[in-house]
Amino acid sequence: MKFGLVSYECRNKDIPFNLSQMERAMQQMQGKVDMLCFGEAYLQGLDSLTWDYTVDKNMAMERDSEPIQQICRWTEQYGMALLTGYIERDGEKLYSSCIVIENGQILHNYRRISRGWKVYWKTDEHYQEGSTVEPFNFHGIQITLALCGDLWDYPERFRTDHLLLWPVSVNFSPEDWEREELDAYARQAALVAEHVLMINPIDDAPTHGGSAYFSGGKVISHLPYDLEDILIVDQGHPAL
Repeated sequence: MKFGLVSYECRNKDIPFNLSQMERAMQQMQGKVDMLCFGEAYLQGLDSLTWDYTVDKNMAMERDSEPIQQICRWTEQYGMALLTGYIERDGEKLYSSCIVIENGQILHNYRRISRGWKVYWKTDEHYQEGSTVEPFNFHGIQITLALCGDLWDYPERFRTDHLLLWPVSVNFSPEDWEREELDAYARQAALVAEHVLMINPIDDAPTHGGSAYFSGGKVISHLPYDLEDILIVDQGHPAL
């Protein structure tokens, strides 16, 4: 089972561009991976929110929105599953969520349980966290999802003997990543699972990409920073 960890540019508030990046990756990886994975809030960009609900409710999207339906169509067209973070709207509530789509259908939808995705001293009751952590089955592989700060705030909620996918949006400098932070993320991941795939985008926050595969608390492989690329991992083993 091959997973493509995508570190492509993401533009805040530019959903058409971010969708085009998804299709570009799907075209490039057609026949090469079973699932493409994008970072937290990749569809809109994590810095796309203003913390004014009257504005942000229009940036968020429901699961039956046209952008989500377009991704559904692409998963059928290109024959692969796609995972992406997005700002979800459900009624009057907003979440930082992660959706998995395969064969034109929503396979799983996870809502971040930690509050670090928002400026919580500015937000009101419309900005919510999820409460459920449940694995899903993908082609016989059990997978658990966590979003960014989840593994730092609630590692005990995510412990698994199976694969964990970790979309993030982390803006350490490349120097800090190489000096200490990447190893720190690998060690934190080891508290939860033996095999963890971390997906980090490139944006103007600035977030520098560098998606990585961690195993046993070690960095097995990671992408160069500030370079659009896709790291292919085969059932927890690098296959570059």
